Amino acid sequence: MMRTRPLKVALLGCGVVGSEVARIMTTHADDLTARIGAPVELAGVAVRRPDRVREGIDPALVTTDATALVKRGDIDVVVEVIGGIEPARTLITTAFEHGASVVSANKALLAQDGAALHAAAEEHDKDLYYEAAVAGAIPLIRPLRESLAGDKINRVMGIVNGTTNFILDKMDSTGAGYQEALDEATALGYAEADPTADVEGFDAAAKAAILAGIAFHTRVRLDDVYREGMTEVTAADFASAKEMGCTIKLLAICERAADGASVTARVHPAMIPLSHPLASVRGAYNAVFVESDAAGQLMFYGPGAGGSPTASAVLGDLVAVCRNRLSEATGPGESAYAALPVSPMGDVVTRYHISLDVADKPGVLAQVATVFAEHGVSIDTVRQQGKDGEASLVVVTHRASDAALTGTVEALRKLDTVRGVASIMRVEGE
Repeated sequence: MMRTRPLKVALLGCGVVGSEVARIMTTHADDLTARIGAPVELAGVAVRRPDRVREGIDPALVTTDATALVKRGDIDVVVEVIGGIEPARTLITTAFEHGASVVSANKALLAQDGAALHAAAEEHDKDLYYEAAVAGAIPLIRPLRESLAGDKINRVMGIVNGTTNFILDKMDSTGAGYQEALDEATALGYAEADPTADVEGFDAAAKAAILAGIAFHTRVRLDDVYREGMTEVTAADFASAKEMGCTIKLLAICERAADGASVTARVHPAMIPLSHPLASVRGAYNAVFVESDAAGQLMFYGPGAGGSPTASAVLGDLVAVCRNRLSEATGPGESAYAALPVSPMGDVVTRYHISLDVADKPGVLAQVATVFAEHGVSIDTVRQQGKDGEASLVVVTHRASDAALTGTVEALRKLDTVRGVASIMRVEGE
């Protein structure tokens, strides 16, 4: 039986995503009513600049007092798309205290304080949904915490930032340098005026923390995630990658240790074979590759940012939360029962591609190989090119720990025949 009293929604933020959420709520009102089992009413919109014209939104709904809006007591669901830590954190906890469930797209807040927010939601018997916080429109959070709830996830590896993927794809396909590719991304609206959060990996690291926590039933905070940006990736790195049959992507990688006793979460550029599904992800698209015991290998692909894709994920959560309200139930909350330790980056084991500038004379290769052997790092392939007394030496290792590789590089720098370390890049996906 259809309920006639509408479920009331408060919208915090009306920028690119918020305005699209409001538009879809209006234009798809009948469909949403049919899917939920009750009408959904936009009861208020909190903004910073009330005088701005917002097409399709009744000016009477607009307020600058977000706190008063979430405290009203008649709000069923608060949709938070303002981002940042404060005032979003306080507004969300206040919403729970005053009887509302919450749908959020706030990756930074969830990565930093997800445990506290989940605890507040549970205390007040309310929902906290955040599909839009990771990978835009791609259904990922719900499959991990619901569809794969009966499986054991061992690895989650993906491209979760469209800006960096656009830049790296442009460098790969056209031979452009980093700055040239960034300038094009900015001109097309893919990169912010200040791209630091994207290109230095902060955005991807927050998403990695969220994914690792859900995948491994363990609390993983932003501070637990190793982060390395992609601003130092060069055209020469891409040339080396192509010689290996690889390309370069900024990857978020969350792994369970082989013995199952710990987990790691990291973000960094890496070479991946062209045969790997992630290698073919082009432009500003996102993709996440999941490996589990029973399901095997799964890949989730689609647009990872933008108003419409992100709003799609928000609306999906809104429908789910509204259905829960009607049935007087709540969906899945935090699952952190495993409480596995998060290992440091030094424990991570992977392959490496190291490019050295060396003197072009006999014995150099033997010296370098000896250093690798002394640190327990096995060499897979070596390529050397020399001219006029100088040479480049490219070494690809077998799997080794980050700590062992770091010690190797430190020792290599001390050799008189090594002029410098041109680049170090991990090799993933094999």
